[in-house]
Amino acid sequence: MTVSAIKHAVPYYSQWESTALVPEFVAGADAARDPLWAGSGADSPEEYAFWAPRMCGVACLRMVLGSLELPVPPSVELVKELCGAGAYVRDGDAVQGLIYRPFAEYVNARWGLDARSVPVLDHQAVRDTLAAGGLAMLSVHWSIRTPAPAVEARGGHLVLAVGATDEAVLVHNPSGFPDGSQQYVPVAWADLDRFYAGRGILLGGRAG
Repeated sequence: MTVSAIKHAVPYYSQWESTALVPEFVAGADAARDPLWAGSGADSPEEYAFWAPRMCGVACLRMVLGSLELPVPPSVELVKELCGAGAYVRDGDAVQGLIYRPFAEYVNARWGLDARSVPVLDHQAVRDTLAAGGLAMLSVHWSIRTPAPAVEARGGHLVLAVGATDEAVLVHNPSGFPDGSQQYVPVAWADLDRFYAGRGILLGGRAG
């Protein structure tokens, strides 16, 4: 299917509350000093700082909910629900997740959305989903925010595909910078696989 100029209206949420400060947090600044931390729903700045670097998937979910005009809970409140659903597994300071299948099951049960974990997700499936009005969470390397000539690995970070042209997929990046790498960022299809692990989660509208 040919895709041309699809651009869904999707609000942007960062995984940090202060989107303007993301470059500082990525560079190692203490997120507990985020002046907007309380908006996350965390019980303390330290709880927020622990989860913020791990909340790319939560930020994507918040964007999806906003695009469907559903209530958008604070990020750490969603983290706690996802821990209960088995989509995050915490052991001390170690966290396993986001785990796709329980995440999709949670989204289906909690929000009544059509969500599917797809372990092998090719470009065409992403295009077709966007063309049908859906969105896609893609597993990419965090360096996708810059046109890095060399990428250390693929996967490990989630972005939300919100549109496409024949030449590029458009993404909202939860760890993007306010220099233009946060919202509707074009990533050429030809470049995507340098960052992309080839898996993700497809999200349509309300199930049933």
